Amino acid sequence: MIPSWLAIALVTLLVIFAGNRLTANDIRWFNRLRRPRWLTFEVAIPFIWITIFICGAWSSYVVWEITPGLAKTWQLMGLYLLLEIVTISYTPVMCKLKSLRVGTVIGATGFLISIILAFLVFPISTWAGFLLLPYIIWSPIGTYTTWAMIALNPEDG
Repeated sequence: MIPSWLAIALVTLLVIFAGNRLTANDIRWFNRLRRPRWLTFEVAIPFIWITIFICGAWSSYVVWEITPGLAKTWQLMGLYLLLEIVTISYTPVMCKLKSLRVGTVIGATGFLISIILAFLVFPISTWAGFLLLPYIIWSPIGTYTTWAMIALNPEDG
């Protein structure tokens, strides 16, 4: 039997790699967008998201280990998976549709899912709930940044 930590890690990586399908056109569109002057930390964003994904996977592992195989646990695993899919869809969907508004909606959706997930996870494990805090803190920052870019790129709103 495959250990739970390995299954969770494999699903996480599978979603990340399957969901990141960008063409050269997508990348060109994204790179030409004007950014707010205060966005001086853009180089750190990939590392921030790597940390957030690790924390999310670790949180789901903690929940699974405390309540393995229960129907409620499977539902929570589905919610973790939904959160990851929504998060991973942000860049490719926004770039394919060339719409910062769509990116803002996807970002806000991820934030709402993370709040619901944390609310459901905290009673099972405080530690698993705290591991969701990086997402809950960062997601509104990323969503606000995308929203702020609409004014700078009105043709791509």
